Amino acid sequence: MQASLDLRPVGYLHADAATLVARVQREYVERYGSPDESPVDPAVFEPPEGLFLVGYDGSAGPAVPVATGAWRRSPVRVLGGASAVEVKRMFVVAERRGRGFARAMLAELEDTARVAGHDLAVLETGLRQPEAIGLYRSAGYEEIDGFGFYRDAPLSRCFGKRI
Repeated sequence: MQASLDLRPVGYLHADAATLVARVQREYVERYGSPDESPVDPAVFEPPEGLFLVGYDGSAGPAVPVATGAWRRSPVRVLGGASAVEVKRMFVVAERRGRGFARAMLAELEDTARVAGHDLAVLETGLRQPEAIGLYRSAGYEEIDGFGFYRDAPLSRCFGKRI
């Protein structure tokens, strides 16, 4: 079932963003035993250097925040790309999964990064998130060498795509 997702740019510290980021952190604890410990500066998600989106689902009444996704500039250069963004904080609440929301969010992140002048998207995810790995592969991402905070973590996998 594909439902409509209203994607809105917000600041990283926006109340809806903070609530959803807290939920994804709880999911990381369930899957990995600890939250994501990589340092985050909220300013890196401010346009034009980055973007943070919250997705709202209004299919069952008033619109409620159900998804997040973001990108920030990245120094990674792979796959022949000249200007990269790193996709971050991709998340859909468990009770709204399976509706195409993650795919819609990822497509919007790629489109906005491309419009901002970037030609490469990279991301890091983990082996205990097989549904995320499936999404990224089906969207054309290929595995690349590790980078960033979890570069050498055994459960970490990094992916990239020319956009």
